[in-house]
Amino acid sequence: MPNEQKAPDAVEVARRERFGKLPERIRLADMVEEKPATVPDPARDAYNYDEWLVRTCL
Repeated sequence: MPNEQKAPDAVEVARRERFGKLPERIRLADMVEEKPATVPDPARDAYNYDEWLVRTCL
């Protein structure tokens, strides 16, 4: 009787539950995180290049 099927043991049942199907698809938009490369620095734009003109020309 070569076509007899054995009852699955607990290890095989657990393995089939875990690996029996492919994982759900993940959209490409869900895998990309967008954030700025640098943090905005308010002190960077605080210097006024024309301020000396206002102080010396008055």
